Amino acid sequence: MNGLAAAVPQAGAGGRRGGWITFPFLIATLTGLTLAAGGWVSNLIVYLIQEFNFKSISAAQIYNFVNGSITMFPIIGAIIADSFVGCFSVIWFSSIISLLGILLILLTAAFNQLRPPACENGSNLCKHPSQLQLAVLYLALTLSSLGNAGTRFTIAPMGADQFDAPENQSVYFNWYIITMYIATVVSSTTIVFVEDNVSWTLGFGLCVGANVIGLAVFLSGRRFYRLVKPKGSPFKSLACVIVAAFSKRRMLLSEKSEDYYHGSDEDATETFAKNPTKFFRFLDRAALVTEDGSISNPWKQTTVQQVEDLKTLIKIFPLWSTGLFLCTPLAIQLSLAIIQALTMDRHLGSRFKIPAGTIPVFILLSTSLTILLLDRLIFPLWKKITTKPLTLLQRVGIGHACTVISMAVSAVVESRRLKLVRSNNLQTQVNAIVPMSVFWLVPPLALAGIGEAFHFPGNVALYYQEFPESLKSTSTAAIAMFIGIAFYISNVIIDLIQRTTGWLPDDINHGRLDNVYWFCCIMGATNFAFYLVCSSVYKYKNVQKYENRSNKGEMI
Repeated sequence: MNGLAAAVPQAGAGGRRGGWITFPFLIATLTGLTLAAGGWVSNLIVYLIQEFNFKSISAAQIYNFVNGSITMFPIIGAIIADSFVGCFSVIWFSSIISLLGILLILLTAAFNQLRPPACENGSNLCKHPSQLQLAVLYLALTLSSLGNAGTRFTIAPMGADQFDAPENQSVYFNWYIITMYIATVVSSTTIVFVEDNVSWTLGFGLCVGANVIGLAVFLSGRRFYRLVKPKGSPFKSLACVIVAAFSKRRMLLSEKSEDYYHGSDEDATETFAKNPTKFFRFLDRAALVTEDGSISNPWKQTTVQQVEDLKTLIKIFPLWSTGLFLCTPLAIQLSLAIIQALTMDRHLGSRFKIPAGTIPVFILLSTSLTILLLDRLIFPLWKKITTKPLTLLQRVGIGHACTVISMAVSAVVESRRLKLVRSNNLQTQVNAIVPMSVFWLVPPLALAGIGEAFHFPGNVALYYQEFPESLKSTSTAAIAMFIGIAFYISNVIIDLIQRTTGWLPDDINHGRLDNVYWFCCIMGATNFAFYLVCSSVYKYKNVQKYENRSNKGEMI
């Protein structure tokens, strides 16, 4: 990990706060908040089925919607952080919102009046939740999701802001991802076990406690943080470029640098673009200097740097779009694997039974272990053999390939499970337990985790590097955004499959879940081909800087 233990605190330019002294506070905060969120999200499907009498596919869709919201709404938190109040305020306020939501979830478990009467799983006599019970449940899920969304990815750019050196930022990102995954593993095993075997009330109570501790630790480190002041909405400047370019559409472009506006002297920095690039040249009109004295009007006159910022986002958009259908099969796999686990033998020994909500932990374990191996062994060895590290685009591409393979293995495993259903004549029973170990789900989930170890950190580093300076917080939220949209798309696909085929009935023993996985495999392979085209033509924002860092052996 590039010698984290040997790193010393840095003061930053002008005696600013920040550096490694902030690391324990931010990592401890991330740990507490992730434990809190993982404790209720991981077991949500089981909670909805067993305590609120939801059908399995409906519970899976709610689970996907919640996960989509948690990973979609960080874009709103990032915009607020970048434009108005900064990351610190967004994190502490969101932590309070999530705490309120988890408290409501705790109340639904503690008071019988907030849940429908219990019934046997799959029984036709089960009573549906009342309107009041559903209202309390959905309010609790909404607050918990919004609060988690505001903290989960905002901690990443805030941590990166504490360091000046890119290599220190890279180390922080690695630890950020490892911490988030390990904390989720702990909550998905320990807290979920308490919920399944002791009580839902105690399990959700542990989530509340973890949230409180995370918030307290975060606030206690306030005096050490380097707080980057918001610079106003960067999206306004992007909109100004479009409006200004359209209003000057009849003006002739110039080849002279002095004909373009570069900003006032006090705003100029060495990072500002000197000349417009050749890409999407019609946007350069927004920076053309006119004789009507419109420099003071941002909707008529923008800087060259503002134009280049918009061009950067346009260039990276095709790559970003491939993330949608990279994560959609993973979202489908994540929810349906829990439903598969409910119909499989989950015994470990004669007494211990693995909670179904713990099954996704194999993805998290695989991802964490793979990241450690990549950082400490595989990447350094690769550099010694080839003299150059894998580029970020190559790392993400490997993640695509692993995901496609994971879907294929999931389809094969499900085919075997369905053969056992037929051979044991279990179709006549409701949600019958198939004599097949739940550990058959480990290989496809482990492959999915290996893929995430390549594409998730790769995407985080790629977008943080490639996004404009004014959109650094938004860069990590952009990753969360395509993950969130993928969860929503997965719900649409599941609903479409339910309506048009017989593959996904409420009792998957009567369906063809293997066909669903083969569909995901084809979808992922098609998307991978599109990614290869996009990555082959993409040029890094600063090619010379990228090559210099690669030659020095930095993992970027």
